[in-house]
Amino acid sequence: MIKEFSVNTNERNELVDITSKVEELVKDVKEGVVTVFCPHTTAAITINEGADPDVKKDILWKLSKLVPKDEGYEHSEGNSDSHIKSSLIGCSESVIVKDGKLVLGTWQSIYFAEFDGPRNRRVIIKY
Repeated sequence: MIKEFSVNTNERNELVDITSKVEELVKDVKEGVVTVFCPHTTAAITINEGADPDVKKDILWKLSKLVPKDEGYEHSEGNSDSHIKSSLIGCSESVIVKDGKLVLGTWQSIYFAEFDGPRNRRVIIKY
């Protein structure tokens, strides 16, 4: 089964917790694996701590230091840093599903990582 949902972002760089949306879409799955996929070249999917919002801030801060926005890139659209961040983080994550629940660690959440927003984006899940 393949399903899709939208994510609206508000910042150029932002981590949006999509855990509850993914879990809602797999609630009827007895057992399996869900792949959460981002079909955009300037965004990504990642799993990290969801309890402390400072973790999101730290991730975005460090990525901005590793891959600055204006670094003399060749790509003419002015968003090369967004493409590089997307490649570093990756476009998908796989999560085990058991009894309609995502098997995540106590503090883990699934994030849509926006690097070229604000935008209206899509997330595709397959299970």
